[in-house]
Amino acid sequence: MLGWAVLLLLLALVAGAFGFTGIAGAAAWMAQVLFFVFLVLMVLLLLLGRRPPPV
Repeated sequence: MLGWAVLLLLLALVAGAFGFTGIAGAAAWMAQVLFFVFLVLMVLLLLLGRRPPPV
């Protein structure tokens, strides 16, 4: 998922450089959404993965 966010960010940068503002805005918005979803999932997995060992 982080790979998709980076790919969409690069697409937004290239589209913005060539003047395609609509495509750049959409790609940047999707990259931002995917990045925040990745962060939430990462925090959840970190919290769930830190369980004490059974006694």
